[in-house]
Amino acid sequence: MKPMSPRVAAFEAALSEAKHRLAKGDAAAALQALERAHVLGQTDLGPHLRAHLRMLHVGFTSSNWREVRGQIMRIALVPIGHLFGRLPRGNTGRSNVSAFTPMPIPPDVERLLDNQEK
Repeated sequence: MKPMSPRVAAFEAALSEAKHRLAKGDAAAALQALERAHVLGQTDLGPHLRAHLRMLHVGFTSSNWREVRGQIMRIALVPIGHLFGRLPRGNTGRSNVSAFTPMPIPPDVERLLDNQEK
């Protein structure tokens, strides 16, 4: 079995952190962890969808209907973005930002993404 890459491990850790934060009732912290997961998983269809599905779940759980609406739209756009290679690097995936705008990437995440490309 192939060992998990540092990027994938960080992605899974961010999902785990989000689950933990949501279980403690902190939806805002859960969404922050999912933003990190989104940036880490954005280049792969499966993880990209997982991040948006988790954001949708947090939106429902916290009755954040703006987030729910935004995530439904993004879930529909993910396959199209992958098909046409239109993924705005660094975008956090949240409903409070444009789905089409590239964003700055935290240095630690940038290192993980750079190592993936080598």
